[in-house]
Amino acid sequence: MHISAIDIGIFFGYGLLILLVGFLVSRKSEHGPQNASDYFLAGRGLAWWAIGASIIASNISAEQFVGMSGSGYAIGLAMATYEWIAAAGLILIAKYFIPIFLEKRIFTMPQFLEERFDKRVKTVMTIFWLTVFVFINLTSILYLGALTIENIVGVPLMAGIIGLAAFAGIYSVYGGLKAVALTDVIQVIFLTAGGLITTYIALDLLGESEGAVAGCRRLYEAAGDRFHLILDKSHPGYQDLPGMSVIFGGLWVANLYYWGCNQYIIQRALAAKSVREAQNGMLFAGFIKLIIPILVVVPGIAAYALGAPLEKSDEAYPWLLGNLLPTGIKGIAFAALTAAIVSSLASMMNSISTIFTMDLYHSYFRRQASERELVKVGRWTSVIALLVAVSIAPLLTRLDQAFQYIQEFTGFVSPGALAIFLAGFFYRKATANGALAAAIGSFVFSLLLKFLCPALPWMDRMGIVFLLCCGVIVLLAGRHDHPSALVLQPTLFRTGRWFNVFSCIILAILVCFYALWW
Repeated sequence: MHISAIDIGIFFGYGLLILLVGFLVSRKSEHGPQNASDYFLAGRGLAWWAIGASIIASNISAEQFVGMSGSGYAIGLAMATYEWIAAAGLILIAKYFIPIFLEKRIFTMPQFLEERFDKRVKTVMTIFWLTVFVFINLTSILYLGALTIENIVGVPLMAGIIGLAAFAGIYSVYGGLKAVALTDVIQVIFLTAGGLITTYIALDLLGESEGAVAGCRRLYEAAGDRFHLILDKSHPGYQDLPGMSVIFGGLWVANLYYWGCNQYIIQRALAAKSVREAQNGMLFAGFIKLIIPILVVVPGIAAYALGAPLEKSDEAYPWLLGNLLPTGIKGIAFAALTAAIVSSLASMMNSISTIFTMDLYHSYFRRQASERELVKVGRWTSVIALLVAVSIAPLLTRLDQAFQYIQEFTGFVSPGALAIFLAGFFYRKATANGALAAAIGSFVFSLLLKFLCPALPWMDRMGIVFLLCCGVIVLLAGRHDHPSALVLQPTLFRTGRWFNVFSCIILAILVCFYALWW
């Protein structure tokens, strides 16, 4: 892709803006001594708009822009179900998960597991999450992000890895979650604007001289077979999106685990000023989720309708950026792509440092550590995790379809993790032994089903494994309520009138989408 001086100027202007805001936020927080709550949870003072924007910025990365556009090119609108079901999932998590977490005033997900079960459960899940976050998630974000930039603008892979790591680290290591969350607001503006502009230009080209609205009509005429949200068994994409399972099956396991039990995402809600702010922030993220397919799926369908000469479907988004966007707009689109990558990196680093510092260092090595020491350890943890990821990321070039392997590995454990959290919330007889058995069983059951039933779609496999893990927890339940069982009052789950109204609006929009493109 040819990048003009104007595009380069726009991109560097974006970079300087992010760094400036990050440093200003960090300096502001240093008016007094920065404690652990300031660094890891932004002083528990985030507003709803910062929470919602940061959740989306953390979630969207290169694999959404490139991977989901590629899937839109190959499969069609069915890929949008990941985003739209997430919007409904965010409502459930805001209503039923967030009040429990904030009432406990926890820093991390492992801390909740210790308080509800015991230290063994916490330690097992801490080690699992740190391993996955450092060696899989952080590494893959760096690798896939740098690979995307290499394919689009020709920056060498290693230079891209180092550049992305340095950009994310410069402001996030020092400033902590507040710097990450507030710069994420800007990142979301860039990635949303860049994505919408790219989609608009593609539709405008399809509409020829009649504009983008006419382009929408012609897109539907040229690619009508790609406007189905539910795939039947004869469709080539059925293994990844197995029919009704996207509405009533295993996708909900991945959905509720990712948005509700994952430190990487939920940390923003833990940093809220109040339960209402956290719930409204997640609702805001749910509304943004409704438009994400316009940014990342529709461009792929448009590339198909435009007859893009691609060797692989994942080339759809780079083809649009390189061949259709005018000077100036390319810079905005490239900044949007970089914003998606960098915000995910910064969020992942902050979650890693929080879990290591609070659940390992503070619990096992320095119970009497001062607030200043905890902040220092958190910063060094971020740096070390980033250096490890930078050194490992280039090795992923040896794997074919690295992202698919990563997704499948994570899916081996998420059914058990979700079962443990749900039991911890709502099943008072659940025991620590049952939780440990579910954590181990999740991996064992997934592995057995993968080899014994290779034709079973992975999404259906997750649903079955989740039910098996719930069964294990029930089998190992105590005869009486666990001493640490939660006593939940119905009033805890009451939500405000406007939360209920906007939740109903989101659900009504989703019903319309599925009724229209069934």
